[in-house]
Amino acid sequence: MHDAIVIGAGQSGLAAAHALCAHGLTPVVLEAGTETAGSWPHYYDSLTSFSPARFSEMPGMPFAGDPDRYPHRDEVVDYLRRYATELDAEIRTETAVSSVERADGEGFVVRTADGDALTAAGLVAASGSFGNPHVPVLPGQDAFRGQQLHVADYRDPKGYAGQRVIVVGAGNSAIQVGYELAQVASVSLATRLPIVFFPQCLHGRDVHYWLTTTGFDQLPPQWLTQIIAHGFVMDTGDYENALKSGQMDRRPMFMGFDSDTIIWSDGGRETVDTIIYATGYRPNLAYLDPLGALESGAPKHSAGISTTHLGLVYVGLEFQRSFSSNTLRGVHRDAEYVLAPLAAYVRDAPTAVGL
Repeated sequence: MHDAIVIGAGQSGLAAAHALCAHGLTPVVLEAGTETAGSWPHYYDSLTSFSPARFSEMPGMPFAGDPDRYPHRDEVVDYLRRYATELDAEIRTETAVSSVERADGEGFVVRTADGDALTAAGLVAASGSFGNPHVPVLPGQDAFRGQQLHVADYRDPKGYAGQRVIVVGAGNSAIQVGYELAQVASVSLATRLPIVFFPQCLHGRDVHYWLTTTGFDQLPPQWLTQIIAHGFVMDTGDYENALKSGQMDRRPMFMGFDSDTIIWSDGGRETVDTIIYATGYRPNLAYLDPLGALESGAPKHSAGISTTHLGLVYVGLEFQRSFSSNTLRGVHRDAEYVLAPLAAYVRDAPTAVGL
């Protein structure tokens, strides 16, 4: 039986493996993809990290180069690949997990798509959410003759020149993709709430300096929901100016589709070529269904500790413990938080103290 199995070898799984090794355990990391970089290789081509390199580092490995730059997608991919090679952990790529069950007695049986069954005393679900993009269901959607795609499938503006494009969403990805497409196409952002911009630079420093030094990054979700009414977009000024100048516009979310047209909230109809949904993701945890650890696809947990099964923890859930939970700069803190009790459980601490 293995000490622990980590499902996923992106930033969350690698942070979990690092924390397990720090506690003297030997993890096996299972990754469905071909490499140890999680979802980063699949993001759109122009993506850069939202936080500067100095705030995007994982434990034990600094980012090379200018610490104040925003690493490009491909730099992050290379960084995560190198990080994986430095871990004292067995990492198996192209090993998709199909299901997890309770083992007879204690521990877990992890079954892979190729028919293998591995047992472990502890389990870390760190498979992220990129594999489970969320698309809202709208009236007439199936009959729409234009193109519909989730931002997970968007790469670059090529092929959209001259098109009428609607980007659905009010977060960073929606605004960045909309701004990029507005250079070659007619773009509207469709949102349910107004877009709120937040300055990338405050008092001469990147906002992540303040998020880190003030401790804001570690405020719990229960407090954040009372502090932040809804999401916001990091902006150097370009995105807000693009809206003000009419380079792209923002409209209330449309009500549905009719053939090749969309129906706006005021009843107006417009012919549209492409709809891009930047509407987020849901936890990619279907393999835990047989275990009974989920409710409507979401894990039952408290700050990443399963409330249904001893020995099961999560890393990389959005707002798992804080604002930075599923980010490069913050995921290691959650990993360290949940892996300390998991290590104690794997070592059978209850028996050692006479329970």
